[in-house]
Amino acid sequence: MSTVELNPKPLRVSPFIKFCRWSLLLTGIAYGAYHQRRFKRKEDARRAEELRLKPMRDAKLAEEKKAALIAEQKMLDELFLPSKAT
Repeated sequence: MSTVELNPKPLRVSPFIKFCRWSLLLTGIAYGAYHQRRFKRKEDARRAEELRLKPMRDAKLAEEKKAALIAEQKMLDELFLPSKAT
């Protein structure tokens, strides 16, 4: 085997094809940057809304947890402390 077979001479690419490749690459980068900026603004607004509502949501979750704890304690009391009627 000779080195010519292992490393063939590269083909000459047309300048038009090179121009099209670079144009599409740069267009894709610009497109991605534009949409990244747009989505970032939407996400920042959503996060700000979540931070604004977080105290109310945490209070509601704490209230629900307290109610569940009370219900569980009542169920355990009924299970382990038989009523006097029986």
